[in-house]
Amino acid sequence: MNASLNWLSALLGTELEPTDVAHKLAMLGAPVESIEPLHQDLGDIIVAEVERVERHPNADRLTLCYVNNGVEVVEVVCGAPNVEAGKRYPYAAVGTVLPGGLKLKSRKIRGVQSNGMLCSASELALGADQDGIMELDTDAPAGTRLLDVLPVSDFRLDVEVTPNRPDLLGHKGIARDLGALMRRPVKLPPIPGAAGDTNAPVTTTGNGVVGGVEVSIDDVEGCPRYMAAVIEGVTVGPSPDWLVARLHSVGQRSINNVVDATNYALLELNQPMHAFDRARLGGSKIIVRRGGEGEKIKMLDGEERTLDSSMTAICDAHTATAVGGIMGGRESEVSEQTTDVVLECAYFDPKRIRSTRAALKMSTDASYRFERGTDLQGMADALRRTVQLIITIAGGSEPGPPVDVYPNPVKTPAIFLRPERVAHLLGVEIPQKEIEGYLTSLGFSVGPKNGRLAVHVPGWRPDVVREEDLIEEIARLRGYDSFPTELRPLRPSTVPSDPSQAAEALARRVFTGLGLHEAQSVSFGPQREHAFSIGESVESQDVLNPLSAEEAYLRTDLIEGLRQSVNRNWAVRERDIRLFEIGSVFGKRGDAEVPREQRRLSGVISGARRPAHWSESGPSVDFDRWDVKSLLDEAMRVAGIAGEVTEQDGRWVLRDSEGTWLGWAGEITMSGPPWAAPVFGFEVVMRQGVSRAVRFEAIPSTPPVERDIALWLPAGVQVDQVNEIIGKRGGKLLESAQVFDEFRSAGKRSVAWRLVFRSPDRTLRDKDVDVVLNKVLKELKEQLGVERREA
Repeated sequence: MNASLNWLSALLGTELEPTDVAHKLAMLGAPVESIEPLHQDLGDIIVAEVERVERHPNADRLTLCYVNNGVEVVEVVCGAPNVEAGKRYPYAAVGTVLPGGLKLKSRKIRGVQSNGMLCSASELALGADQDGIMELDTDAPAGTRLLDVLPVSDFRLDVEVTPNRPDLLGHKGIARDLGALMRRPVKLPPIPGAAGDTNAPVTTTGNGVVGGVEVSIDDVEGCPRYMAAVIEGVTVGPSPDWLVARLHSVGQRSINNVVDATNYALLELNQPMHAFDRARLGGSKIIVRRGGEGEKIKMLDGEERTLDSSMTAICDAHTATAVGGIMGGRESEVSEQTTDVVLECAYFDPKRIRSTRAALKMSTDASYRFERGTDLQGMADALRRTVQLIITIAGGSEPGPPVDVYPNPVKTPAIFLRPERVAHLLGVEIPQKEIEGYLTSLGFSVGPKNGRLAVHVPGWRPDVVREEDLIEEIARLRGYDSFPTELRPLRPSTVPSDPSQAAEALARRVFTGLGLHEAQSVSFGPQREHAFSIGESVESQDVLNPLSAEEAYLRTDLIEGLRQSVNRNWAVRERDIRLFEIGSVFGKRGDAEVPREQRRLSGVISGARRPAHWSESGPSVDFDRWDVKSLLDEAMRVAGIAGEVTEQDGRWVLRDSEGTWLGWAGEITMSGPPWAAPVFGFEVVMRQGVSRAVRFEAIPSTPPVERDIALWLPAGVQVDQVNEIIGKRGGKLLESAQVFDEFRSAGKRSVAWRLVFRSPDRTLRDKDVDVVLNKVLKELKEQLGVERREA
């Protein structure tokens, strides 16, 4: 949103500093992306009066002008034909530097000395030339600074507006937020030369008539409210300098006084409007209806577009004259021959505008605002101000009050706010009077009711729908930096955490501990089906309003998003990749049913098994399929699932006892760069409602007894087999058994264990440990042929 600092200053009645405004808006949640100075280089240009004009003695197309600059009368040679005696023009004296860097010098032109220059609009970077030298409509005395007469020196602020704050798309909305912070009221600046007020609209739930034009709404869903005013006897022509300067300050070009008036209302009040030529409305009717299938309309941009029944059309008695909320039609546009204007002020359904804009593949200033939501309650004020502006700058009069067709009036919603809830969420007590002050400064009406505050939300804030939204407004105005940063005392809740959240937290701790980084992928993608997705044929759930064709469906697995992350890592020459993600996948149930949702844990690994180290010789060993198999086992543990793992088509597939698919692991086929390593992945279902009780044990109070034993292991005997027997025969007194050495000699293998024995209630004696140890050695010899190696 381009905002003019001068415009904001006029609304707040005080001079504003651009950097200070940028800081305040950032604190209010609308940061300023850039500040652009406008026409700061016109400070030396003055207003001059031409006292007389003579023909140049040596040139037919030049004139010699005697210019009063407020100090003296100087001679200026001019080539423009529109200079007249007694009128005022911008004058640049000798030594002035013009926009673009040209420094003026006194020089002879065809034998006559010229001192300075009378300037055109283009030479001052104020627009294109219209009739040569720029004529000033002012009574200011000669020598007055041009910027004092024509307030074009300004700063353009590029304000970042989030989609939930459509009110900030108008200068009044930005000024309202600033005014609330600065404790200054917002007042619309007076229109120069305005004679008086205009008629208030007359509301009707049926059809209405104004100035001989009948207005009706057939498509109430697409257009809940439609106002129209008629202005007779207008003269379409150039806009006054102040209006041109206002529009230019935000990057808008002037078209004519009527169109400029509607653009002014859009930029000031965030209310798009459209002007029709009454003489070109067939049957003197305005009918708001749905478009016909295949109906054609030639729009203001010169393009012919095809409508359908999903769009709202503004029509006369015979054909469509505009696409509601998007753009007007060429057949009814205002031209220099227009004398009677029908002014439209309407509210259109945001969803309808969004879909129409997408279908017609066109975006306008009006559609940008309508699809975010305009002020349904503020239309009357916007219409009256625009009518007043048109009458002031284009002449004419109203034959009668505007008509307001409003079939189903909507009351302003009320939200109840509890001061104790404010304190609970913000962490500090805020007096009720201060709360009321913050909200009323933003335009909310507040009244106490049964210990609470009944807050009525104004129409320009469609984003405020609940109590927490009001508390956010209080926090914005109080200042986020005013809240304490230290951790306050708290009372732990007796309500246990959701088991699924605990399981996901455990999964994050475990997999980050294993060296994987958590990734987050978008939940949208193209239509896909995978045999290993949910274990059955699953139809992708389509999205009603997709961001793009590539994101038109909800995802059916997590692994595809991680595959894209792998490609992005490869694109920056990252070979070693370890990622995991916890998220939801979806499957379609039916056309009118909520899609199935399932929480998953997924991961990918590729590249070196461990980072390179200076102490190692040669390259590090890459991951292989057994590494991802171990990750699958770990995922099953933290996800709270159990089942049978079998190999199928080169992958491990996990199913429960009933054959239901629970997950998979294996190599992923990907086309990567030559230096890339194979990619392995896994994905499992996160069980809902899994809860693990935490068991605490006291620190042992009795001393341990340690025994080291070295065992000869016959060929084919594994350490796991020995551990199983040691654990079984060691009984309750065996606390731990760990391998700490291995020795090979003459084809024989010796492995050493350290056994730790402890009793929780008494001190063990050597004979107690010897009994248990002898049982272990006897069982090892009988079962595995393992013998103790004597020292």
